[in-house]
Amino acid sequence: MVITVNMPGERDKHAWRSEILAQRAALPDIDRAEEASALAATVGQIDTSEWVCAYVPVRGEPGSPAMLEALRAAGARVLLPVTGPPGPLDWAEYTGAGSLRPARYGLLEPSGPALGVTAVGRAGVILVPALAVDLRGVRLGRGAGYYDRTLAAADPAARLVAVVRDDELVKRLPEEPHDLRMGWALTPRGGLRRLSGQ
Repeated sequence: MVITVNMPGERDKHAWRSEILAQRAALPDIDRAEEASALAATVGQIDTSEWVCAYVPVRGEPGSPAMLEALRAAGARVLLPVTGPPGPLDWAEYTGAGSLRPARYGLLEPSGPALGVTAVGRAGVILVPALAVDLRGVRLGRGAGYYDRTLAAADPAARLVAVVRDDELVKRLPEEPHDLRMGWALTPRGGLRRLSGQ
């Protein structure tokens, strides 16, 4: 399902972010849990390479740590971001829920050794948190630019997958020259969907 929100005029990224964050905050816990369960069931069916970059959902992001376990059960080794100074993300391997520790910004990250910013280049699939993604692959993030700077080091053949709620797959988002487009969207009900890139 692709949502068209009826608002007069062209919305900027700030307006999109405000609206989506408000919608996520209003989502009932039961709906959030159902969506997380559906994402975990679907993510385990993605044809993955040995390494997959993922994330631990926080602050209303779709999904749950069950996604990470589903990836591991499918035979993937999972890399998660490690917080650091502004710039490209560092990565460490996820080895199970017991290996996560609290980090800055309310995040959870692996307690194992950091593997460096170039570790993203190992991954054949990169699950990217997003507030929204459009049919062309334009992704709306939270605005800090961590993923924009990180994905420059990804393998050009890696599948970039924006993980969003079903109503966050939209017809068109504002785009800036530095935005790197996603090739796929993963949603709870729609599953994995190829994006047009046009």
